[in-house]
Amino acid sequence: INAEYGVQISIQIHTYLTDDRLLLLYLFILRTDKKKQKMYLRGIYKRKWLKWMLGVGIFGSAAFNYGLRRTQAKSLEESERLKHERNADLKAHIPTREEQLRNLKNKKKFDMLVIGGGATGTGIALDAATRGLSVALVERDDFSCGTSSRSTKLVHGGVRYLEKAVKNFDTGQFHLVLDALYERKTFLHLCPHLSRKLPIITPCYTWWEVPYYWAGLKIYDLLSGSGKLGSSLYIDREESLRRFPMLSGDDLKASVVYYDGQMNDSRVNVSLALTAGVHGAVVCNHVEVVTLLKENNTVTGATVKDTINGEIWDVNAQVVVNATGPFSDSIRKMDEPNTVNIINPSSGVHIVLPDYYSPEGMGLIIPKTKDGRVVFMLPWEGKTIAGTTDSSVEITTNPSPHENEIQFILDSISDYLAVQVRRQDVLSAWSGIRPLAIDPKAKDTASISRDHVVTVSDSGLITVAGGKWTTYRKMAKDTVDMAIKLGELKPTNDCITSNVRLIGSNGYTPSLFCELAQNHYRLKHQRHFFNKANISQDIAQHLSHAYGVRAFLVCEIAQDGFGKRLAHGYPYLEAETCWRAV
Repeated sequence: INAEYGVQISIQIHTYLTDDRLLLLYLFILRTDKKKQKMYLRGIYKRKWLKWMLGVGIFGSAAFNYGLRRTQAKSLEESERLKHERNADLKAHIPTREEQLRNLKNKKKFDMLVIGGGATGTGIALDAATRGLSVALVERDDFSCGTSSRSTKLVHGGVRYLEKAVKNFDTGQFHLVLDALYERKTFLHLCPHLSRKLPIITPCYTWWEVPYYWAGLKIYDLLSGSGKLGSSLYIDREESLRRFPMLSGDDLKASVVYYDGQMNDSRVNVSLALTAGVHGAVVCNHVEVVTLLKENNTVTGATVKDTINGEIWDVNAQVVVNATGPFSDSIRKMDEPNTVNIINPSSGVHIVLPDYYSPEGMGLIIPKTKDGRVVFMLPWEGKTIAGTTDSSVEITTNPSPHENEIQFILDSISDYLAVQVRRQDVLSAWSGIRPLAIDPKAKDTASISRDHVVTVSDSGLITVAGGKWTTYRKMAKDTVDMAIKLGELKPTNDCITSNVRLIGSNGYTPSLFCELAQNHYRLKHQRHFFNKANISQDIAQHLSHAYGVRAFLVCEIAQDGFGKRLAHGYPYLEAETCWRAV
């Protein structure tokens, strides 16, 4: 401890308590020789109050130095941890499709074969691989080419499910909300670069709606527990219009703002597949199941076909899992042709509007439409998406949105906005099929489950259906638990996916885009020469959010001459197409 530093702190304290003579005495002590220091200090210590103040100064200095050193040590440890995690993530080997196909053909028998490369299927593959099981996954098209890329992009517990649970005293809906809120917290932890928290405003146009929505969303906060993303709050009319300028002010009384999560669904799905591959799973896209293999009336694998080159071969497994979403019944009929359908398809239609329809960082929920459905309006990738779910639809490979559904969304949001939303403002639209499931073993099959269902056929085919994006990890866990029990598999450990971060997440920080912009550049090929340019903020933010720490690898490709934008005004680079091809 520096005694002089302690005395100086005491001087600062005593400046406000004593006269100038005491201050001069302290300064004199610091400037005199050691013999005189001892003499004057002996005189000081005869005054008890002065002795205590001097001690407080010395002790305070010691505590300050100790706290400072602890903070610096923690900061250094955190920096080293992030550096170690980043290096491990960047060095992780992601097998190519050729390697995965070779492994799929050469392996005599897997513990598990998963059919379907959506959120549920890739989640199952990751769960099984991290438990030490040998697992193969085949997807007919590409990862996230179906329902998993056509969601509302929300990671949420479901405020409308909570409302139904309270109104109808439905314990099933209540537990669904509880599970989803817990998984929401885990989801945002596992892929921080692909997800974020998002405030959502709920406008109230009658005074009775204010306490109704405020109380309901406070219950939503309470159920979130430690996973709460932010406290819901009441805001008056003026603040509502300031936060969401496009909101109609006519008859607006107030609003309630609550917090949920938002994510990049298709990239999360692909990251799940890549992370499963890193952990030893064999994941192959463009491989279709032609038929199921059986032995003694038990499913033992599948005959698969490479849809690119037409090659056909058999894949054997101890347990086969059907995770094909809306197409689950088609796989079930390969097993038992006369089986009863369990999928009740529900369409979710979304449209893309210009960015000025919603402010950056604030969403809008329309809790009440003409037919009782909920419509969301959210900022997304520099644009605005608006959509709703729960309309009936036929199961098709590439569903298209109907014009009446698009017009319904436009009419619904126009009722709540200060301007009329025109049909020509719609930049694009998509439709996704949500596979709501009926438990075939339930006594009352009239009620369709919003939760997921895991069922086993007489021949041992496991089918998982229903659920929602937010709860993919729980769906995977329940399915793998069932597979272990059915196939008498021997995992090396229990489920650990709540702590397995997705590829690109390890070592990620929100300020990563600054490092990309400061430490990298891009070379653009223009006619007969290369032009050197900086990594601008929009490009750096896009790369950090899309790839996490692996954005450093994409930037290295951009520095090798592939740094040109693919389209003017958009942050996508040629280097990204090269990265995809690696």
